[in-house]
Amino acid sequence: MSKPAKSFFLIVLSFIAAVAIWNQFGGSGTLVGGSTVKRITISEMLKLSEEKQIESSEWQGSTVRAKSADGQLFETTAPEGQLASKLFDSLSQNAKLDYQGPPPSSIVLSVLSVLALPLLILAMIYFLVIRPMHSGGNQALSFGKSRARRVGETTPKITFDDVAGIDEARQELYEIVDFLKNTKKYSALGARIPKGILLTGPPGVGKTHLARAIAGEAGVPFFHISGSDFVEMFVGVGAARVRDLFETAKAHRPSLVFMDEIDAVGRQRGAGLGGGHDEREQTLNQLLVEMDGFDPNSGVILIAATNRPDVLDPALLRPGRFDRQLVVDPPDAAGREAILKVHIRGKPLESDVDLSSLAKRTPGFTGADLANMLNEGALLAARKNRSKIAQDDLEEALDRVIAGPQRKSKIISDKERKVIAYHEAGHAIVGELLENCDPVHKVTILPRGLSLGSTWSLPETDKYLVTKEELVDDITALLGGRVAEDLTFNQVTTGASSDLQRVTQIARAMVCQYGMSEKLGTLAIGRRSHNPFLGRDYAMDERNYSEDVARMIDEEVRDIVETCRSRAEDILRTHREQLDAVVESLLVHETLDREDFLAVMRGEEITASKPPQGELPLKESEEPDAAGDASKSKTAITPPRLEPGAASG
Repeated sequence: MSKPAKSFFLIVLSFIAAVAIWNQFGGSGTLVGGSTVKRITISEMLKLSEEKQIESSEWQGSTVRAKSADGQLFETTAPEGQLASKLFDSLSQNAKLDYQGPPPSSIVLSVLSVLALPLLILAMIYFLVIRPMHSGGNQALSFGKSRARRVGETTPKITFDDVAGIDEARQELYEIVDFLKNTKKYSALGARIPKGILLTGPPGVGKTHLARAIAGEAGVPFFHISGSDFVEMFVGVGAARVRDLFETAKAHRPSLVFMDEIDAVGRQRGAGLGGGHDEREQTLNQLLVEMDGFDPNSGVILIAATNRPDVLDPALLRPGRFDRQLVVDPPDAAGREAILKVHIRGKPLESDVDLSSLAKRTPGFTGADLANMLNEGALLAARKNRSKIAQDDLEEALDRVIAGPQRKSKIISDKERKVIAYHEAGHAIVGELLENCDPVHKVTILPRGLSLGSTWSLPETDKYLVTKEELVDDITALLGGRVAEDLTFNQVTTGASSDLQRVTQIARAMVCQYGMSEKLGTLAIGRRSHNPFLGRDYAMDERNYSEDVARMIDEEVRDIVETCRSRAEDILRTHREQLDAVVESLLVHETLDREDFLAVMRGEEITASKPPQGELPLKESEEPDAAGDASKSKTAITPPRLEPGAASG
């Protein structure tokens, strides 16, 4: 209903309501004047009329008023039926009756006057509430309608030129677009277009961004929907929405449908526990039928994205439904540089900005991380009232993305600053002197994020495999901070809590997962379903070994850790002078970049504190906050965990 029509309808309803109320309760008559009206019964009014004590009377709607010879006013409710006729006749004969209402014998209008107000309320509820719900602009009651949105011409257009760092996935998806544009080239070879493409990978790698690029390049109707849009509190709604989605897509074929976070609806079905008619399972069953059921579904291509491919139903993953499954990995150094070049569009940069250097300093960063880093750099430059983004803005932004903003207001006592300095110096010296550790690039005792201090390391190249020697050296470097505290103060603090957790994790993985134990040999002990990208399992590790083997595991883990601790102690005892020198420099300058750190290790003097010039880290050993619990950064020194089958030599 349009606004003018709705306003007119409200005016009409208001008028009807006023008439009904007036008809129901009447109004002030001509007999009332300023005198007091006495309320009497119908019988008393009839008696006064028959005794001719009434001089004049008035019948107005549902009220009868009368005036006696001495000026007294009387009032009663108008009767109905035969009694009304009797009173009417009596007043007409014995008193001057002024009748202003409907005929007393007319019951229809009396009934309507009683029902007018309820009918008015019902009409208002229908026109103002129920009817708009059924209108095309409001889908509140259209539960079975699909929530898919069609990408229109007004949507900002993104093309494959805006996608970088994930060249393999981009090429695979570009082939779909090329198939839609040049069908004859593929049909001549008997090729058919894939029915479905599943994009998997960690969060932030660009799966949804790829879908936006397809929407901008394909030139065919493109619908996008989230897996959670199928979930509703009413049974059967999800399946109805799936049917409506594919009916809409078929009506516009050839067309593309992008379903984000498909794990919300495509999760693997159970064994019937908790009810075999689960709403989510019914929705999944309908999706399976629409993708590859008895009826052909040519012309509609489904592209889906998820962080949890391990939880999807096997029937959903088979060829014929999802013919291609593309893993979108975090970019390498060249890919990161290409992504940075895409995201700097529209951002003025100083001439000293080196994107290649930034790309090398950010192993493990996804496209979302890099975009966030550049945005932080722009915000920092604006905070300093600069017209362009400088290199130091981006370096500070990198630190903020990795470890959080610097806590300049945090007050730390001199004693704690010294403990933190020895802890970080222990990490740095042990890590720098061990052959298989990544080079140290910055050491700081400035609080940042949840940490009180950090030792940053950067791998020289992207790593995909880790050797046993590298794992042992990493454990040794992690223990360097605690050993330095023990050697200097003959006591330890809670500062190494996070280090010890990571040390234990690496050592246990060496024994139970990687087969790097001399006593237990090349065995994978214990079973657990590992999620490759996201999420946590509630179940504990499945124990498939005896108590004797469990005891051997604990002994092996303890032996590995103790051996590494002894190595760290030997290194720090041998280089005690260098340890003290690094601590003194940290207490004065608070932050040492690689150049200054190596100068102190050589026994040289550094004159003034300066902003970091070397490469910034992506790996760190962090200190705890004031409560003693260590910060857990995604840039931890822990080496990547190798899943079974992840790589082969």
